[in-house]
Amino acid sequence: MPFLGQDWRSPGWRWVKTEDGWKRCELFSPALEDGNNQLNDISHAVIITGDEEDEEIYGTEDCEFAAKKRKKDHFRNNTDSQCFYREKWIYVHKESTRERHGYCTLGEAFNRLDFSSAIQDIRRFNYVVKLLQLIAKSQLTSLSGAAQKNYFNILDKIVRKVMEDQYNPRLIKDLLQDLSSTLRILIRGVGKSVLVGNINIWICRLETILLWQQQLKNLQMNKQVNNGLTLSDLPVHMLNNILYRFSDGWDIITLGQVTPTLYMLSEDRQLWKKLCQYHFAEKQFCRHLIPSEKGHIDWKLMYFALQKYYPIKEQYGDTLHFCRHCSILFWKDTGHPCTASDPNTCLMPVSPQHFIDLFKF
Repeated sequence: MPFLGQDWRSPGWRWVKTEDGWKRCELFSPALEDGNNQLNDISHAVIITGDEEDEEIYGTEDCEFAAKKRKKDHFRNNTDSQCFYREKWIYVHKESTRERHGYCTLGEAFNRLDFSSAIQDIRRFNYVVKLLQLIAKSQLTSLSGAAQKNYFNILDKIVRKVMEDQYNPRLIKDLLQDLSSTLRILIRGVGKSVLVGNINIWICRLETILLWQQQLKNLQMNKQVNNGLTLSDLPVHMLNNILYRFSDGWDIITLGQVTPTLYMLSEDRQLWKKLCQYHFAEKQFCRHLIPSEKGHIDWKLMYFALQKYYPIKEQYGDTLHFCRHCSILFWKDTGHPCTASDPNTCLMPVSPQHFIDLFKF
């Protein structure tokens, strides 16, 4: 049966080329509507052609074409009136239907979900970095040219943020290492693999990555000047409680290098045993028991040994969410137009790996 009524897809989107690639803009924004009203007034004006005796007064109907052209020129020239991606969600569809044609790509989702702003939120920072790392390992060649440009622009902002705030440089070093390894393989095997873009552009990007790696290698942590209460002033039981809250073994080791007391607490066997039990099942670490010289199990070595064989649990302050009812991917605080009677029952947090899997066809 044919679809009756006004087509909700009509008249289509308007796309504008920007420095970050092609972006969709709103056709009717407040600033543009004000400009259109002014242009409508112009269409009622008197246009004089030739001498005073041959003057003609063109009504609205006669000037309609000229007014439309002026509106189009005004819209193209007035950059302040353009509104890009007001909604921060994307419909994930993998096949064509009567209502929707085509499918959603990883690059399209990457451009649409505003990761550039997400890295400024400390709750989402680790999530976005992990996602970039997974894309660097396996999905870099699937990105379009615009998505690639957006990817490296976001990466540039992340590096600058780490250089300024000195927040979690180890995570960024791992990301750049994986990205540089992937680029070396792709550049070396050019012609054998699909590489979108000019080879010289990719070589310049690899040189930029090597420069970022050198900058992070030379990064000096600024000593915090604080005359108030510091971490070393806390009681031992509170410091121990803080260590038990960590879910990453490298974070425990790094904190243990701050003071001798923290080092002693970070070497606690019970702490590493709890960490192994949190990340791995009992059957997994029973296969890889590592006894110490005293005959006890070395849980610290066990943790790093198991990490090579099994994935660890990931924890993030905030993640993308997927609505099973609407098939929409979105940030939870921005929401989405859900039609379910109880939207909260349809939400599902999306891990970085799950995000990649959503766009595998």
